[in-house]
Amino acid sequence: GGWLLLQNCHLGLEFLTELMDTITTAESMNEGFRTWITTEAHAEFPINLLQSSIKFTNEPPQGVKAGLKRTYSTVTQDHLEVSNMPQWKPLLYAVAFLHTAVQERRKFGPLGWNIPYEFNQADFTASVQFVQNHLDNMDIKHGVNWSCVRYMLGEVQYGGRVTDDLDKALLNTYARVWFGEHMFSEKFCFYKDYVIPKGKTVEDYLQYIEQLPVIDTPEVFGLHPNADITYQTNLANETLSTIVSIQPKGSSTGGGETREAVVRRLADEMLEKLPQDYNPHEVKAQLQKMGAVQPINIFLRQEIDRMQHVISRVRTTLTDLKLAIDGTIIMSEELQDALDNMYDARIPKLWFRISWESATLGFWFTELLERNQQFSSWLQDGRPNQFWMTGFFNPQGFLTAMRQETTRMNLAKGWALDSVVLHNEVTKMMKEDVTGPPPADIGGVYIYGLFLEGAGWDRRNSKLVESAPKV
Repeated sequence: GGWLLLQNCHLGLEFLTELMDTITTAESMNEGFRTWITTEAHAEFPINLLQSSIKFTNEPPQGVKAGLKRTYSTVTQDHLEVSNMPQWKPLLYAVAFLHTAVQERRKFGPLGWNIPYEFNQADFTASVQFVQNHLDNMDIKHGVNWSCVRYMLGEVQYGGRVTDDLDKALLNTYARVWFGEHMFSEKFCFYKDYVIPKGKTVEDYLQYIEQLPVIDTPEVFGLHPNADITYQTNLANETLSTIVSIQPKGSSTGGGETREAVVRRLADEMLEKLPQDYNPHEVKAQLQKMGAVQPINIFLRQEIDRMQHVISRVRTTLTDLKLAIDGTIIMSEELQDALDNMYDARIPKLWFRISWESATLGFWFTELLERNQQFSSWLQDGRPNQFWMTGFFNPQGFLTAMRQETTRMNLAKGWALDSVVLHNEVTKMMKEDVTGPPPADIGGVYIYGLFLEGAGWDRRNSKLVESAPKV
């Protein structure tokens, strides 16, 4: 009648099949016996074991109020009184607020952190222990060594997980703005109405936390209010995508036309519009005419190779899918995925892995045609006067090739690749106004296709402006 605890089972999926067989084939089992399994979400987790289990998830609470409430529910009165220093209780609350803030920013995706970090309870515990040790060893005459506290929080305890330079700068900004002698003044607040409460007991802090807003504005974390629009949009899209993915995959629709017929018709249309394969010999000959060793032409060859891979994969998938629908070949798991996604106007996983992000399958296929048009016209008609920057698989590679080419053109002036830096200038020309490449004495290239998120461009005054989206 005991309990069996198996932890981190996503690391041993093969054993779970054996476990399922053991449980299902057991001749007798004590009614008090339970098997407790912990795991991360995993696509290959045995579905029969998952379906026969009672499931629950343990996720970080949403919002400052819930986060602080969860933190202080684990704080005991003895812990609150572990130090006699007047700085202890405010510092404990400030570290708890920092812990909640860094976790909450994750929900905003790339707007919150460039890289999603797994901040957890261990970071908070280690930070609190450091603060406690620092106060215990503090010289009362000199007070708190704030540069040390900020460094430990921003660079070691939380910063130890951070690998991106801008994310590190953000953490250090939190430490600088929130931690200092000013945090003990009456006027200090993390954000309007978010202050450090004056309390003597854990209950005092919990009462204050209880009256905090349930929903926080992004400005609490130093983000623009528009960040919430992006978060809500992404959340709604993810929810709708999940609903669509778990819809019954019946063979017919309300109009009587089967799913297979709809997808077959779509596959015929896409195959009809799909560009022809690139001929390797013709590509090589054209590049030889343009100068095959020039950096930008080498870049073009690499982009064409990637585009050919996409075109071949799309053609193969659509052709095989039609044969599978007709019953000529077996409907594999990958083809079934393609059928389901195409019916829902989404990008099949096979294509998405080797291509680019897009909102729907229609936009994705249109972009395939437009990207291919840029490469084919470049190959046939020579280098264009302007480049669609966002139509490249590797935009960074294009900029590197352009730097190399510009450096070679200016070798007589003593230019070296390591010392050449990119200079960007937004012109007042429209796309149609470009009739030639940039002047030879300036060099570089004209590009288009960049876009701004959360801002606008004042063409007349050549500067960024606020651009709140229309709701």
